[in-house]
Amino acid sequence: MEPKSDIEVFGTITKKEMVFSIDDKVKPGSLVFEAIKPFPGYYHETPFNNTKPLYMYLALQEHYPLEEIIRATEKVEGVFDEKFDAGKGFLNITSQTFNVLRVRHLNNYDQVGRLQEVYEKHGLKFISKQKKSYEDEAQIKVVKFFNMRPIAEGIYIDGKEEFHAYIEIPKYHEWGDFNELSNRVKYNWDGSSFDAAEGSFFHKGKMHEVVRIYSNKIDLDYLKGLRKLYFEKMK
Repeated sequence: MEPKSDIEVFGTITKKEMVFSIDDKVKPGSLVFEAIKPFPGYYHETPFNNTKPLYMYLALQEHYPLEEIIRATEKVEGVFDEKFDAGKGFLNITSQTFNVLRVRHLNNYDQVGRLQEVYEKHGLKFISKQKKSYEDEAQIKVVKFFNMRPIAEGIYIDGKEEFHAYIEIPKYHEWGDFNELSNRVKYNWDGSSFDAAEGSFFHKGKMHEVVRIYSNKIDLDYLKGLRKLYFEKMK
């Protein structure tokens, strides 16, 4: 089979993970969440570097349209001294929903506050902290562009993020149903552990429903096996 070209698509990822608010190295008084174990279904066979920020969620003062966040990000990338990846998101914790800027791939915590300052110069304002601290499980939805490499029917490798892949499933599930489905798959899976998140993307006039798989054991046979099991365990 000839290799297929990468596709860039617009979509969302929904997941749950433990987050907590941080005060050090951020804009004074602002609300910033961090997830230090961002793939809770995975048993961390891949060690994470705890000296670098992994997933940061910077609470915004208001709901900014995606195009405003993209424009601001392009301007910030032009002047900020380090590479980073940013996306729009929504974070629900303790019955509160925050509009957030999801930030990845910063090299150190000193960059967080400086990044906030540059974003504010380009129009994005950050919310002031409303309580002393947060530490709880949060449901997070990220709106982003994906760079996906099709490797088989309904199976994609992420072209930018290591250990990320996507398997297409035939229908959308509400979060509770999706979580139950993923648990049924995990109980019957004898391969290497993985973390699953719910995703969707729009391509060629059609919405595609996917499971985002995170594992350092990803290969085609692994993903084919998982996709087959997801199909089998759907009600």
